[in-house]
Amino acid sequence: MTKLELYVRQVNSSNHRDIMRYIRTIRRYHIIIDCSPENTVALLKSALQLEMINSQYHYLLTTLDIETFDLEDFKYNGVNLTAFRIIDNEDAFVRHQLLDMLGHGVLNNSRSLVIKAQDAMMFDAVNLLARGLQGLAGNGTIDTYPLSCDRVQSWKDGSSLFNYINAIKGRGLTGHMMLTDGKRTQFKLDVLALYEKGLLKVGEYNSTTGISLNFSEIADGTVRDKNITLRITTIDERESKRRDGKPFLKITTIDEVPYMMYNNETETWEGFCYDMLNHIAGELSFNYEVHKVYDGIYGAPKNEDKNDWTGMVGELMRGEADLAVAPLTINYKREEVIDFTKPYMTLGISILFRVPKGEQPGLFSFMNPLSVDIWLYVLTAYVVVSFSLFILARFSPYEWYNSHPCDVDSDVVENQFTLSNSFWFTIGTLMQQGSDINPRAVSTRIVGGVWWFFTLIIISSYTANLAAFLTVERMVSPIETAEDLADQTEISYGTLSGGSTMLFFRDSKIKTYKRMWTYMLRSRPTVFVDNQDVFDRYNCVRVMVLPF
Repeated sequence: MTKLELYVRQVNSSNHRDIMRYIRTIRRYHIIIDCSPENTVALLKSALQLEMINSQYHYLLTTLDIETFDLEDFKYNGVNLTAFRIIDNEDAFVRHQLLDMLGHGVLNNSRSLVIKAQDAMMFDAVNLLARGLQGLAGNGTIDTYPLSCDRVQSWKDGSSLFNYINAIKGRGLTGHMMLTDGKRTQFKLDVLALYEKGLLKVGEYNSTTGISLNFSEIADGTVRDKNITLRITTIDERESKRRDGKPFLKITTIDEVPYMMYNNETETWEGFCYDMLNHIAGELSFNYEVHKVYDGIYGAPKNEDKNDWTGMVGELMRGEADLAVAPLTINYKREEVIDFTKPYMTLGISILFRVPKGEQPGLFSFMNPLSVDIWLYVLTAYVVVSFSLFILARFSPYEWYNSHPCDVDSDVVENQFTLSNSFWFTIGTLMQQGSDINPRAVSTRIVGGVWWFFTLIIISSYTANLAAFLTVERMVSPIETAEDLADQTEISYGTLSGGSTMLFFRDSKIKTYKRMWTYMLRSRPTVFVDNQDVFDRYNCVRVMVLPF
């Protein structure tokens, strides 16, 4: 026995849209609406707004007031909408009664012969009561006296009136009227279907003989089984592709190396996911047909509406595919609308960028161990120290000496720290070579000692860095973290369009990621690419698989 799965939801004045959104999420396409006319109209309007009014959906309305609805926005979408009516406006007796009501201003709608089922039933009930009282009065006087609901005493003519009403047979606005033990029997309901021409009668239900449907012709002789044919064709199409009683599934996928790859020469799919699909189909005994997703996107919400998705996720939600076989990332938002299998690969979000190429040593590569600023500071210190030695030696008497020691009485003295000798002393010390000039005064010796200590530190640091530069090529990465990427604008960055990485940045509440998302949105040309754009625009080969 085939199991029938039913979902029951209670409608109120505020949850129409939520209920229809839920129905679309769980992908149920046969819907019975059994509620008041007001709630029925509200549900249909919500379905129209959620794009659920199309040939894929089948609606059965239990309301008998379908002809009072404005269905102008629904009849051109091919939706399968079926309803009932108890008032046959095409019947001559009914039209005569309605015209009489229209002439007396009884009908609310003065431009069409339409009356609500409840009003029509009330009209027929009052008519039956009047005819019963008329029959009772014809056989004698009707005694009337007050009765109390608190007493068991009944009206003596009540049972007679009840029998007169049960004996009445005739016609009313709601069709043939006949009561058995106070219950209406042998009544008829017309079955209506919605087409571009409006509501048309496609059959009828009789309380005695049951339901009888005829979808072959309409009044003008043209075929009107368009909607029914759509539904049957879909079933027959799947049945025709069954082999050995196996079910048939429609598979949606995306061209992504090495998971799903379409071979244009053999016109077949291949890849890791395709091989896995073949194995699963053999284990579970089903047939399938694979098609590439129409928009070439993995799946993302449209305009942040979690019930309206693009890509493969959207096709699954709309029922255009039964299964998606692809490297599709599992994330929270997607799990809200579709079901996933166990993941066969676990990855995180990574940043790919080209490593800077090493350059050949140039003529001034020996200066690379120290920055330009350090070289300028060394040069400045060299000049300042040289001038300091020259000036201090001029003022200090200890730097002046007799150049002819044999002539003790000579008044001619010399100073070894001339301007040129001062620069020579300083550069000799910097190059760790020394010189034949040595300071004699305390002041010049202090300056010289400080300079020697400075040159010791500088030369030691330079020698160590130079050895590292000459033996090992330094790996300099301009981007180390997401903050580094967000803080610069020279390197453009983006994500796959419609992928999970794009959703991550779009929905993130972290300040850095929000700033990166803003940059990606404002970038021109766009930095959101599809798979083929990556290869065509950047002429690169993917060596690392990222989540999509």
